[in-house]
Amino acid sequence: MEDLESIIMELLVNAGAARSSALTALQLARKGDFAAAEQSMAESREFVKHAHTIQTQLIGLDEGTGKLPVNLITVHSQDHLMNAMVIQDLAGDMIELYRRLPLIN
Repeated sequence: MEDLESIIMELLVNAGAARSSALTALQLARKGDFAAAEQSMAESREFVKHAHTIQTQLIGLDEGTGKLPVNLITVHSQDHLMNAMVIQDLAGDMIELYRRLPLIN
């Protein structure tokens, strides 16, 4: 069970890092630093990729039969991953909008 908790925490940490990187990308784009914004988005995508790999591993362990216990931290980690992915999608669109607008300071 302790290994399962570690796996879930790793998913949570990666999802949180993906969210943070996407929000950092937005801040950078707002300042007009699009190269850094793209780098931050690339980092965010890598964090989501790793978190998704962990999620897939958990789904495989469960085999759709309820073998794994569902607790608050599991639900919380899934929520973080979903939010990170939504923020990534929106950040990508917003960065493109910033790219099209003149820099206002």
